[in-house]
Amino acid sequence: MSNSKTSLPVLRKFSYAAGHFLNDLCASMWFTYLLVFYHSVLGFLNTNAGVLLLVGQIADGLCTPLIGYESDRVPGCGNYGKRKTWHLVGTMSVLLSFAFIFNQCLGCNAHTPQFASVTYFIPFIIIFQFGWAATQISHLSLIPELVTCEHAKVELTAYRYAFTVIANITVYAVAYLLFHIQAGDDDLLNDALGPVDIPIFRNLALIVLGIGAVFSLLFHLGTKENRMGQVQAEEDEEEAAEQRPLLARRNPSSLLQWKCWLRQPSFYQVALLYMSTRLIVNLSQTYISMYLINTLGLPKNFIATIPLVMYLSGFLSSFIMKPVNKLIGKCLTYFVGLLLILAFSCWVLLDESMGKRVYGAAMLLGAGSATILVISLSMTAELIQSGAFVYGAMSFTDKLANGVAVMIVQGLHPCHTATCCPACVWFYHYVMVVVTGGVAVVAALALCSILIWPIHIRPRESHGGAHK
Repeated sequence: MSNSKTSLPVLRKFSYAAGHFLNDLCASMWFTYLLVFYHSVLGFLNTNAGVLLLVGQIADGLCTPLIGYESDRVPGCGNYGKRKTWHLVGTMSVLLSFAFIFNQCLGCNAHTPQFASVTYFIPFIIIFQFGWAATQISHLSLIPELVTCEHAKVELTAYRYAFTVIANITVYAVAYLLFHIQAGDDDLLNDALGPVDIPIFRNLALIVLGIGAVFSLLFHLGTKENRMGQVQAEEDEEEAAEQRPLLARRNPSSLLQWKCWLRQPSFYQVALLYMSTRLIVNLSQTYISMYLINTLGLPKNFIATIPLVMYLSGFLSSFIMKPVNKLIGKCLTYFVGLLLILAFSCWVLLDESMGKRVYGAAMLLGAGSATILVISLSMTAELIQSGAFVYGAMSFTDKLANGVAVMIVQGLHPCHTATCCPACVWFYHYVMVVVTGGVAVVAALALCSILIWPIHIRPRESHGGAHK
């Protein structure tokens, strides 16, 4: 039997991982700089900036399960493959819309009503989120079609996340260079963010799109989608016969439809874990810039350097994750990541004016975030065999939860003007504590439920009432 389903050549691993690079670049800007750009640069009210992020998350949340369902049932364009076809559609949507999001609206000036500016950005955000969802779902659902060996799935997920970290490092490194090019001298680095920084974010978005387009091309040229169907994958799965510690029972010959998945308790266990993980990663990424500027009072170039430190530490942790996972298992590896997150939360809570000590705290947050995200993704991949619907449903919980959480935080903001008041200092201090330590407790409870009640997939029943 061929080993093509249990391992891939190194070049094919890299070409597969490159397929999500554009999404990762754009997601880094979206979560790290969207609120900063619309509130601190364009001068939007907190609630209006939150509405734009919420609209994006809702659009992504609605598109994700629909695209997941359609991606499972609709054939691709000719012989190109259904996953790669959806990936191409998503990539083109992102390329055509993202540059408009991080720029001043065309024809707007100081007298333009803010609601008109908000309305202008909404269509571009919806198109971008549709494209992002199409690319993400098609890319994730390729994993079980390319390989069936459990360790190979974890390895592909690790490669994918390594590229995610590299994408974030690229965004923050370019942002850091753009801030310094704009400043010209060290004194200007201490200036607050404002309309003068619009060209920085516009140029950053254009650079991101250029780099991401090249990597998407590498993915489409180097990745060959399996056209043999799920039957061959199931045969290879049975031959591999690897132990799956999270599953109490596995029936690879019986693929579940989406209605059956909604009746699986294990589906909700993993969904809660995945949602909690994404809340920690995305909300900490969203509010770290506000925390640095308004709570710690650091220069604006720190919104590039601190996230850069976070993802460098995440990049290093991704290399040691595979041996640690083999040694102690997924659940304990995830728990180690949670401990790092909780250590960061306690540090922020106790050290109210940490100043440049934030570099050390950022290393903890970066390593912990990388660990829990990779493990939660591999748990999701292990729960299913192929089925983009499950990936879509998992993503739906995370998108909607992130949008609602951001809107709640923005609604509780003590300042009701475009500029921050002294209350912002304490507000963002406690936001960082809650979105890391508070949500980490929820993730720990979800992990405990998996340890106490191991994931058990009930096989699909036949029409006659018996099951295999």
